[in-house]
Amino acid sequence: MKFLVDAQLPIRLARVLQMSGYDVIHTRDLPQQNATMDSEINAISMQQERIVVTKDRDFLDSFLLRQQPYKLLLVTTGNITNTELFELFAKNLSQLADLFEQHSLIEINRNDIIVHQ
Repeated sequence: MKFLVDAQLPIRLARVLQMSGYDVIHTRDLPQQNATMDSEINAISMQQERIVVTKDRDFLDSFLLRQQPYKLLLVTTGNITNTELFELFAKNLSQLADLFEQHSLIEINRNDIIVHQ
């Protein structure tokens, strides 16, 4: 799996995913860094078949209207500490990987993983 982590999530999350063996870039790794426009993030996602990981609901709208980005992981945890966020991903990463084999839109919150498509 390849991920593109949006600016609304900490760069350390990208590094945690990398340490788990995944191909990950954070928007900070892009030439325009966190100022990268959503349309460019979508284009990169489509070209490189990357799952966009974000809290930004604009990506949900784009996915529902235009089927972009390639795949979407919407994080709807509300305000949690970075440590809690990292633990949430560590605990659920293998299940997310399995789900993304067959689905394109998944939401994760503090208690559940919800498959939308």
